[in-house]
This record gives sequence, C-alpha cells and structure tokens, in this order.
Amino acid sequence: MRFRRASALGVATLAATASILTGPAAPAQAAAPAPTAVAVTLANTIALSNCSASLVRFPTSVSTDSAMMLTNGHCYEGGFIPAGRVIQNVASTRTGTLLNSSGGSVARVQANRVLYATMTGNDVTLYRLNTTFAALASSYGATPLTISAAHPAAGSSIAIPSGYWKRVWTCSIDGFVTTLREDIWTWKDSVRYDAGCDTIGGTSGSPIVSTSTGELIGINNTGNEDGERCTLNNPCEVSPNGEVTVLKGRNYGQQTYWFTTCLNSSQAIDLTVSGCLLTKP
Repeated sequence: MRFRRASALGVATLAATASILTGPAAPAQAAAPAPTAVAVTLANTIALSNCSASLVRFPTSVSTDSAMMLTNGHCYEGGFIPAGRVIQNVASTRTGTLLNSSGGSVARVQANRVLYATMTGNDVTLYRLNTTFAALASSYGATPLTISAAHPAAGSSIAIPSGYWKRVWTCSIDGFVTTLREDIWTWKDSVRYDAGCDTIGGTSGSPIVSTSTGELIGINNTGNEDGERCTLNNPCEVSPNGEVTVLKGRNYGQQTYWFTTCLNSSQAIDLTVSGCLLTKP
C-alpha cells in the first residue's frame, strides 16, 4: 500500500500536461484541431501526515454543502481497517494541508466526520470537513474535483497528483482487475496502470484524474514492490477462475464512481439505495 513509512526526503514538483491527438483529416478538408487535454496540477490536493488526499464533490453537490476530503481506507487515522469492516458517520478531527497548483500550502483543513471508510471491496475514506465548498472557494479559490459517475475506460490517459510528494504522475489505464488481493484484503474491479507508472510510498490516497474530463475517476492505493504473492505491499491479481498473477512493479488504484451509486434523495451516502456498489457492513 502506497502510504509513507519514513520521513520525506523532498522531491521536485512536476507539472502534468498531455495531448490527445485526433486522427488524420479527410481529404480536401482542413485538419481538425487536436483537443487539448486537461492540465492536471496539485491544486486542491491535500497533504496528510503519511498519505495524500484531495478535495472532492459529488456530481450533485452544491456550494453550500459541507466540503469533503477523500483518501484511502488504509490512510484512516485509526490504522488499517480490518477486512470486512465498514466505518460510517464516526467523529473525526483529521487535518491536512490544502495545496495550490504549484504545491504551495494554502490552508489547514479539518474533518469533523468520517462519512464512509473501508478496506474491503474498495480502499477509501471519505471525510466531511468543518467548512463548506463556498467558504473554501471564497477564501482560497479552492475548487473540488468532481467524482465521476461513470466507469473509466481502459487506455484512458490519467494523472495522479500527490499532495504528500507535491508531484504529479502521468499514466494510462492498462486494464481492470476482477479481484486484487493484498494480505487479508481484497478489492474489486481495480484499476491497473501501465507498466511505466511508478507511483511510490506516500502517493496513497492520491486522486486518479482523467486528463480528458478533469474528473476524479479513482484513487491510487497500492503496488507490488518485491514480486511476492498476495502479501502486504505485494498485491496479486486473481482471475474469476482463481488463477493468481503477480506483476512485480505494477501499481494499482480503486474506482470511485461507486460513491455516486449510493446517494439518496438528500445526496447522502445510503448503503440501502438500490444498485449501491459500496461495501456494506
């Protein structure tokens, strides 16, 4: 799991920009301009004590709603969440540092509640902050990432901005893993990055952002460090027929559109909503 176990040594801030090219123009027609990819920066990412996080909103959130902060379940302040456990509506005082586009510190933000957290099926902790989206926008120009309501596509270009490291990784989605197993935890429909995507410890909880839409489509969480089989920090892929595959050096994330399948008419997380994909107690 990509949380940080040692003190930071410091790294340079990188900018993440990319271009998505269209195909050739038809004969006798002017070439269509290539659409410009979204430039993903460190704006609205959050540095935690040992992980990364981000300021997020649901597609239906409004400015007067309480702001939210998203990180991994294994970054929960109470430590790793036991397999099978779901945490909901628990008081919290977790704090983090909100960053601007270049990685500069903008403000300290503080949670007052864990809305949902688990390490089973997914690896997420969603916090409610003690301020609103409007207040953060007014005071700091902060604009939350919107959690996409759609399943991402293989081959999509993505960026992974880490508030902890103040660095942005650019990658692509290689595919999806039916079951990803690490020690006692299993995750479903996990995102596998391309082989060159070298996320490191401290990037846990970083948002996975589509460079086509700018929306948050997942959350970075783990990678196989030593080539071991299904051990801590060495996740393995398990096929529907039980075949185990180990890809040393390959890194993974978890999908976040699941949150949008569990919102009730009040836009609150409700695990009883029909079609809700989030793990239930």
